[in-house]
Amino acid sequence: MANLLGVAIFALAILISVSLHEAGHMLTAKAFGMKVTKYFVGFGPTVWSFKRGETEYGLKGIPLGGFCKIVGMTAQDDDVDPADEPRAMWRYPVWKRTIVMSAGSITHFALALIAIWVAAVSLGLPNPDAPTTDAEVRQEPAVISISDCVMPKLEQRACAPGDPASPAAQAQLRDGDRITSLNGKPVNNYGEMLTALRALKPGETAQVGYVRDGQPAQTSTVLAQTQRPPIDNPKGTVGPVAALGVTLTITTPNRVTYGPVAAFGATGHFTKELAVGTVQALQRLPQKVPALWTAITGGERDVDTPISVVGASRLGGEAFANKAWLMFVTLFISLNFFIGVFNLLPLLPLDGGHIAIAWFERARSWLYARIGRADPGRVDYLKLMPFTYVVILIGGVFTLLTITADVVNPITLFPR
Repeated sequence: MANLLGVAIFALAILISVSLHEAGHMLTAKAFGMKVTKYFVGFGPTVWSFKRGETEYGLKGIPLGGFCKIVGMTAQDDDVDPADEPRAMWRYPVWKRTIVMSAGSITHFALALIAIWVAAVSLGLPNPDAPTTDAEVRQEPAVISISDCVMPKLEQRACAPGDPASPAAQAQLRDGDRITSLNGKPVNNYGEMLTALRALKPGETAQVGYVRDGQPAQTSTVLAQTQRPPIDNPKGTVGPVAALGVTLTITTPNRVTYGPVAAFGATGHFTKELAVGTVQALQRLPQKVPALWTAITGGERDVDTPISVVGASRLGGEAFANKAWLMFVTLFISLNFFIGVFNLLPLLPLDGGHIAIAWFERARSWLYARIGRADPGRVDYLKLMPFTYVVILIGGVFTLLTITADVVNPITLFPR
């Protein structure tokens, strides 16, 4: 039940975002004097509407987005009343049209930035200094957690009868102790502890230096045996090695909460990382299509494959049900940022395509004026329709693939 509620809440948040996107277009157009005749949330048959001034506002029956109708978006629009010709959008300066067409994406960016700041002061943001690679993890202080036993093989399971007891537990070491030496060899970090441990043999007695509550101490224990690959080659041949029966406790927090002022700087850093990640994700989209097809036809779903709004809502539902609030908010942030960037791509029918054409017209008119030739006028959108249909077709197929994959083989955050 909590999962379904989370899905509904996340889907509603997306719908509100898209509605605000269209509101951005509408409000900026009205501010410049353009005529906006319709603003609707949803598509399909009208459920409810009212008219205020020259604009009709309302709800449609299919809650999958929204739209606003600005009179004369292109010079080829044939539904412009002669009385409205002076207020047709295409007649306005290119900078005003750019603001109107980019207002939707700017709205998504604003929503993402606000959500990032709120998360920074309430839930915390991922710590940029937290270790993310094996090399970084090995630089962490050798603060340990005690295992109940030592697994004879490289496997993930609960301890079973016959498994060797943890040598660390037998030596009275405790969770939170920091290892400082093994057999007199200084240990400055977890990587050095592993290296020193691999130099010893199973069954050998090890002298363990450690710090507990700020006080140095020493103990000894007989090392157990387990199977591990070489430290410098995780995919190498597994062989017998000495084991202390401990795991690393990462002391660098993976999340940091900021004050209201410091949160602005953290928001900027997080946004920069998000922008880089979004651009890289867009660049990888074409090569992810085969992986989507594999997921649809029964193969394993790669967690790095694109997701649709359906998939994002499902993940939002999982995060909500498991009270993973930062994950829930991060999904909302990432989706808004992605939509904002994607919508600015210079392709019709995206807003970025209209912006690109407006500036192309402006540059071409400037160039022709400089070389003494007559202004060629407006770009004929009708001639661009075949390219627009190709973009729509590709986008439609890609959307269908992602939705299908999210239904038949969804990505899950919390496997059962």
